[in-house]
Amino acid sequence: MEPTAPTAEDLVHLRRCVELAREALDAGDEPFGSVLVAPDGAVLREERNRTGGGDQTRHPELDLARWAAAHVPADARPACTVYTSGEHCPMCSAGHAWVGLGRIVYAGSTAQLAEWRSGQAPGPVAPLPIGAVAPDLPVSGPAPELADELRELHARAAARG
Repeated sequence: MEPTAPTAEDLVHLRRCVELAREALDAGDEPFGSVLVAPDGAVLREERNRTGGGDQTRHPELDLARWAAAHVPADARPACTVYTSGEHCPMCSAGHAWVGLGRIVYAGSTAQLAEWRSGQAPGPVAPLPIGAVAPDLPVSGPAPELADELRELHARAAARG
């Protein structure tokens, strides 16, 4: 599916994701944050990146998928939305799809992140968009309103080394 534009309501949750990304960066982790929202709009859980301890699988999107698998009934998961500061990586896209969560809304795209991190050593996983890994997931993003703030967070992360 082709991504659609985030709505004004989506931007409220995306701004919280950017705050969580800032918290992650300030704690020594990579700048990513995510929020799981129930079909009724209630926030079920928030997570931030926790890879600074050496476990590179501690992405907030995958942690939310694991949490949802344990705490959200399977028949309710497709109506939940995951908001995130950065488009899911392939690992997180797969986890999201396998758990059966619904829509993903991201502030910054994989393409933007690759541009912001150009000149840095590439990671061990190809930077694929969500649709290349989980083609049937509905996605919205990026949010141009948040691009400058996200770029600055990733520049700070890169300068830290």
